[in-house]
Amino acid sequence: QVQLVESGGGLVQPGGSLRLSCAASGDTLDYYAIGWFRQAPGKERERVSCISISDGRTYYADSVKGRFTISRDNAKNTSYLQMNSLKPEDTAVYYCAANHIYSGSFAACVRNYGMDYWGKGTLVTVSS
Repeated sequence: QVQLVESGGGLVQPGGSLRLSCAASGDTLDYYAIGWFRQAPGKERERVSCISISDGRTYYADSVKGRFTISRDNAKNTSYLQMNSLKPEDTAVYYCAANHIYSGSFAACVRNYGMDYWGKGTLVTVSS
């Protein structure tokens, strides 16, 4: 069991940057792959990015590739999503999710098979 809390969302102008954080508690992230997802009003939830437990493998949706960077610091039990060159279409609630190694870990996130634990989300609004 692990609890996830996102932070760092807010209002930003197009072209600006934000860094989202996902802080975990209740269990170490050493056994979990991390995914970031987003859901805009009236749209389906979209898989944004995934990162493996420790070997540095990452996945990015085409819509954010080259602009977003996912990272993790297992010592701090935290994952980050650095978002640069933000566009209005990036506006959404962003969710952090974790998948245990016994549930398929990174592969499950990449293949969009589902995640074990979810945060409550943080709102990112990109508008001038």
